Parts: sequence; structure tokens; C-alpha cells
Amino acid sequence: MSTRSDIPQITLNDGTTLPAVGFGTYTLNGSQGVVDMVKAIHNGYRLLDSAFNYENEGAVGRAVAQCGVAREELRVVSKLPGRHHAYDEAIATVEESLYRAELDYFDLYLIHWPNPIQNHYVEAWRAMIEVQKRGLVRSIGVCNFLPEHLQRLIDETGVTPSINQIELHPYFPQAEQRAWDTAHGIVTESWSPLGRASAVLQDPTLKVIADRHGKSIPQIILRWHTQLGAIPIPKASSDARQTENLSLFDFTLTDDDMAKIATLARPDGRIADQDPARYEEF
Repeated sequence: MSTRSDIPQITLNDGTTLPAVGFGTYTLNGSQGVVDMVKAIHNGYRLLDSAFNYENEGAVGRAVAQCGVAREELRVVSKLPGRHHAYDEAIATVEESLYRAELDYFDLYLIHWPNPIQNHYVEAWRAMIEVQKRGLVRSIGVCNFLPEHLQRLIDETGVTPSINQIELHPYFPQAEQRAWDTAHGIVTESWSPLGRASAVLQDPTLKVIADRHGKSIPQIILRWHTQLGAIPIPKASSDARQTENLSLFDFTLTDDDMAKIATLARPDGRIADQDPARYEEF
């Protein structure tokens, strides 16, 4: 079993830590999902990213129980769905997530989307603050929050999220959002870090950089995330891909590499047009 001691630890604004790369579990469900997650842990992952809406918190918990790695070495994450932003519902949902996973606590729990049209995300954040006080969650954060949403949380509760998990890949690098997060002590986490296996994985600019470093295009992209200060959470089922996606810390992209990747940004870079200013997920 690999411990991957080369993976840096990122310290969050509340003093908790996360590995610099994690494992996405979306669509990993049931017994096969457990197998894939246990394999990922054995290959060196210590951060498992789940959500209430993924309907796999049970599989995540089973993988944690079966993997043979001490619970305190793992970082288990889940997320609050939009339909449960009301204060009491949010607290009950976190409890239900823990019951499903058969865990005593989550290392990190996130509000999945702000759903600004419904406009209950500050109430949901107050519930996150409460579950953290109760010890159900070690660290609390958000996903897909724009600066105006984050500023409201800070202004109205005095508590700054530790994490903002956003869509982030070379075609959609979110420079302004990342800068805002950094300026406010929030670590950015990247969902769909490889662009959901879209054209980005055949991008000729990335191919040139990958060939020069003797690495794959996914490794170049994931290394780019880590050098931006973001935590990517790629998903992979095969041993080879899981291991490849962790092998990021024995090389460094040059300033020129980073500048070339920056040129790939597209105005319409979002994969599915999920603009948090108007997109709602329940």
C-alpha cells in the first residue's frame, strides 16, 4: 500500500489540512464504487470527495471501513444539496450523511451550490457553522460560490469558508475567482480538473509541454492546478490512471509552461454552462 509521502499538505484557514490532490467519487456507487475507492486509497489517495446528491456516501463510508488506513489519515468530504438549505433541514442532512457513511464526523462539508434565486445560502451557512461547533464536521466550505456570495457569508456570519470548490480546468481557469479566494484566505478546489475528458486532453499546446517533460497531458493539467495553488480532485477507476494522477510532484512546470497554458482560456469555457449566478441545483 502506497502512502505517497511526496504529496504536500495544504493548511486551511481553520488549521485543518488537505492533501494537494484528492480523489473524486462522482458516479462511483455500490460495490464497484467501494472497490474503486479502496483501490484509490491503496494507491495513495487520502482525500475522498463525495456529496449527498452523488448517492454514494454509503460506498465512501464502506471504503473507509475496509481500506485498512486509519480514519485520522483520511479526509472525507460531502456536500449539502440545494433542496436542504433551510437551517434545520441542513443540520439533519449532515447527520443523515454521517448515518449513511457510518462515520462519526466529516473532515469537510460543503454547500454544493449557492442557488441564489432561492437565496437561502446564508441560512445554510449558519447551519454549517453549527454542525462544525457540534463536532460533526471538522472544516466547512462551499462550492461554486461567486465573490458576492462569499462576501455575504463573511459579512453576515463573520465566518469565512475554508474551501471554495469550483469548475476549473485549462479552458476555464477562473483567474479572478481564484485571486479573490486567495485574497480572503480561501483555498480553491477544482472540480472537473481534466475538463471531463473533453478536447482539452488532446490539446496540442498541452501535448508539446507533456512531451518535453516526459509526462502525460493529464499529469501536466493536474500539476498546473497544484502550481496555481488549487487542489484538483480527479476521478479514475484503473490502477494505472489513479497512480498517474498522483505522480505530480517530481517535476515543475516552468513560467513559460504556465503562460502557455494560460492562453488556452476560453470565454465560454464552462463545460455545461453552469453559471453560479443563475444555475440552481437541488
